[in-house]
Amino acid sequence: MARNIDELKIRLGAENCGNSRLNEALTHRSYAVENALPYDNQRLEFLGDAVLEIVLTEYLFNLYPECDEGALTKMRSALVREGALAALARKLELGEYLLVGRGEQEAGGAGRDSTLADLFEAVLGALYLEGGFEQTRNFILKMFREEYPEPRSLLSSINPKGLLQEYSQHRWGKQPVYTVLRTTGPEHLPVYEVEVSLHGYVAFGRAASRKHAESEAARNLYLYLTEHEGKA
Repeated sequence: MARNIDELKIRLGAENCGNSRLNEALTHRSYAVENALPYDNQRLEFLGDAVLEIVLTEYLFNLYPECDEGALTKMRSALVREGALAALARKLELGEYLLVGRGEQEAGGAGRDSTLADLFEAVLGALYLEGGFEQTRNFILKMFREEYPEPRSLLSSINPKGLLQEYSQHRWGKQPVYTVLRTTGPEHLPVYEVEVSLHGYVAFGRAASRKHAESEAARNLYLYLTEHEGKA
């Protein structure tokens, strides 16, 4: 059984939010179908998605004045990806308030990343309609600043080698060079040490496979270069 909605209001810092909107945000389509309800949370999810995008776009625009639109778009995409939003939903324990149908509940639907990400956006939609843009904006920024204090670092977790190559091609028209420095450890449990060099810059990575070691090295160099962009 779902938890008391008044508890959630306190958790959201939205005691002024009406129950009807939050109930709608917390109603999964499967529950609405099983109980013949005229509403579910999909429309609020649509609205919350739009509010989230404009808030994060403005936030990243002001946070990184040196970044072009391509980098800003990738950072925003990293912040609103399914896993990132699901993590925020879990932090708020939103899944415990969600009403889902019996079949969906048995299939673990309330715990799926996709369900939780949609739920988070639906709750934002409800907050926006009840509390207005500024209240919703403040809530979003508080959540994201606490959970993802350095959005740029999320980029390197997606595809660090691809990001580094794109950066180097754009900046210097060349590709990074990866070199395996050594392999240590027993044959069944090797450790690869890799160096990546680019335009006089060098970074290193260590991992149980060459691929992961190269990714780690690329991540380290990409973060260094982007953090010191004015000097690179």
